Amino acid sequence: MQIKEFQKLISEKYEKRDRQRGVSRTFLWFVEEVGELATSLAGNNKKNQREEFADVFAWLCTLANISDVDIEKACKKYSSGKIRGFKPK
Repeated sequence: MQIKEFQKLISEKYEKRDRQRGVSRTFLWFVEEVGELATSLAGNNKKNQREEFADVFAWLCTLANISDVDIEKACKKYSSGKIRGFKPK
């Protein structure tokens, strides 16, 4: 499955409800999932880690959908050959 396909799947299942919740509240859900991933990474349960990675990615897609961002297009910045190292602060 391509990123675009997954983002569309998430949109079809959840976008109406996600837009009603709004970006701020949806972001809080996303952060909660990142916290669960952090906890999972501290352990050794690979199945749980996979589940938490999937949850984080699904919520990232949700945020992108309600912010009208195509994640696949956004990620092209990393495949363009123009990114070299970290950006200076």
